[in-house]
Amino acid sequence: MKKMWQGGLFVLLALVFGAALTMWQGNGQPAFGGGGDKSSGPHYTVIETHGHNLLVTDNATNKLYFYTTDKDAPIGSPLKMRASLNLSQVGQAEIKITDNRPAGK
Repeated sequence: MKKMWQGGLFVLLALVFGAALTMWQGNGQPAFGGGGDKSSGPHYTVIETHGHNLLVTDNATNKLYFYTTDKDAPIGSPLKMRASLNLSQVGQAEIKITDNRPAGK
C-alpha cells in the first residue's frame, strides 16, 4: 500500500511540475504586428483566414481589410486586397465599403 501511495505521489508531483513549467513558458511577450509601442496592444488583428481569404483589422487606423485570391486560384496563391472599410462608421445606419478590385472585374 505504501508503494502505491509513493507512486501516486510521484505522478501527482510530475503533473504539477509539468503544469507549472507550461505556465512559466507561456508568460512570454505576445507577437505584435508592427514596431513601436507594444503597451498599446497589437497593431493588426486577424479576424478570419482560410488559406484563400484573409479578414484583418488595422487597429492603428481603425480599418478592416478583406483579401482573397483570384477566382479558381489554388490555395496558397497570392492574396489581393478586394475591399476595406472604416470601422469608425460602426453604429451608423449605413457603412460604406471601399472597393479595391481592379476596374473591369
